[in-house]
Amino acid sequence: MICNSPSQIYHSALPFSPPSSWLHEYYSAELSQKAKVVKGLQAEWGMSSRTVSFDQIPQVLACQGDTIAVGLRSCDCNIIILDVTTGSQISVLSKHTDWVRALTFSVHGKLLVSGGDDKTINLWDVQTGVVVQTFHGHSLSITSVSISPDCSTVVSGSWDGQIRLWNVVTGECCQITSLHSHKVTAVSFSLVDPQCLVSASEDGIVRHWNVNDHNNAATYVGYHVAFSSDSTKFVSCGKMAITVQGSDSGLITAKLSVPSDDLNSCYFSPDDRFIIGATGSTVYIWDISGSDPHITTTFVGHTSFINSLTFSSTFLISASEDGSIKFWRISMLSTDGVVAKQLSPLLTSASIESVNIQASNGVAFSSDSTGVIKVWDILTGCCMESFKTPAKGRRDVQLIANSLIVVWYGWKIGTPARIHVWDVKKEELLQTIGRCWSRCLDLRISEDGSKVFLLDHQSIQAWSMLTGDVVGVVRIRDQQLENSLIVNGSRVWLSNTSSIGWDFGNPGLSSDMQLNISPNKPRFVFLGQTVQNQIKSSWIEDEATGSQVLCLPERFANVSAGPRWDEQYLVVGYHSGEVLILDFSHICSE
Repeated sequence: MICNSPSQIYHSALPFSPPSSWLHEYYSAELSQKAKVVKGLQAEWGMSSRTVSFDQIPQVLACQGDTIAVGLRSCDCNIIILDVTTGSQISVLSKHTDWVRALTFSVHGKLLVSGGDDKTINLWDVQTGVVVQTFHGHSLSITSVSISPDCSTVVSGSWDGQIRLWNVVTGECCQITSLHSHKVTAVSFSLVDPQCLVSASEDGIVRHWNVNDHNNAATYVGYHVAFSSDSTKFVSCGKMAITVQGSDSGLITAKLSVPSDDLNSCYFSPDDRFIIGATGSTVYIWDISGSDPHITTTFVGHTSFINSLTFSSTFLISASEDGSIKFWRISMLSTDGVVAKQLSPLLTSASIESVNIQASNGVAFSSDSTGVIKVWDILTGCCMESFKTPAKGRRDVQLIANSLIVVWYGWKIGTPARIHVWDVKKEELLQTIGRCWSRCLDLRISEDGSKVFLLDHQSIQAWSMLTGDVVGVVRIRDQQLENSLIVNGSRVWLSNTSSIGWDFGNPGLSSDMQLNISPNKPRFVFLGQTVQNQIKSSWIEDEATGSQVLCLPERFANVSAGPRWDEQYLVVGYHSGEVLILDFSHICSE
């Protein structure tokens, strides 16, 4: 984009460049004239160090050493060989007559096995690009292939429900098994024992078996399966959970979950310390090295469904329906103290439902649909801490007297709703206040933590955090109604009528006590353009002058939570689980 239109440096690259980037530093003078986007999920560009794009969709990946094989969903049915270090194309392998769906390298990397919709399996010499052997016999598409550690046998799984073992030298099928009642989704040889395999199927069954005794296969649950590098463990995944088990005992050593139901693959990292899984467009990383397996980070960057994952010595590589392959730095999975401190134990991609910011403390807060509260460092963009809470419904999070407090508006059918006050770090309920039958449109904590403000269709209510009593109620007209409150001390404004407010510091406040006062904060509004019920663009406008301050690209158009203001900052949340923080200090000073 920048090559074709240099002006995009100012419209796109500069406003969204992290402060540590070369681009940000080089154009620092130009940035001083604009609103700076200096915060986000990362202080750097992110852990994806390279993206390789294709005209066709990459369907499957395999990697060994410095070589990557890519099977494309294309009419020419080629396999592209890439260099891991540069991402450049080395060669093209052409033999299949339909889509390639399965790839795997031999242990030494000299041989490549491929299978596809043409119902054939090819064994390639990687260096020469010559097909050494072709195996025929399946009646439907090949979905998975693996080669034994001694390179004597190839195993294949197919949509026909069969698992076949092939003799590499003769090309003959030496065994046919029907262990599964549905399409076979995964087959894998042990990396140390050429007689040991695991397989999985759409029937939701994982089988661990021996080539010489497949009738006594051990049975587990899952749709995908893979061995650890030493083959002492294997990992299998269902739609929302991943299970790590001992190969000999079947004993479960870890059970991991994701917030969505489209988990489609799982693997061990090369050192067996991490489990990697893909769901939707997100890659999840779990640390299983300790006694408390947990999510250590997520890789977010693809814009569509992830089809395949593989490892090199330095990268996790992912292929997506968006037509790209991304290289993620797995060095970020180091247990180095500094890195580990920056990574949250509860990183998810659940939709953000509320955000807040306290610039005086250098932090922002987000709360997602699963009740996870995250604390973000404004200077670095890193997630400093995260906490699992029972918070549901409308909520607000704030740091009060060094205590992280969350309030939420919850109810049960047939009973009045109440406001719950929760100490996040102590994990205890401090107060339950209010009896409300109306739908809550917004909920805010006062800056000193003394009050909770609730906005419904008819009124703004103020409740004492200490006693739980009502300290003020004002009635509002529908035409004044907006789903957001602006709070400054005891004073409250509706975000669409910022010149009129109410001071809840006055006892016995009534609807007649409107105050024509300014919130003494920037009056910026977040606006969007809707096309066919979809928000396609959004921008920030100065309410006083009507001038546009900053235009956001389509990716940042559809906000799920916010915006919230604190001094010169604006924070918004997204359905993807991302949080965007904008710094308008230069514009505010003007």
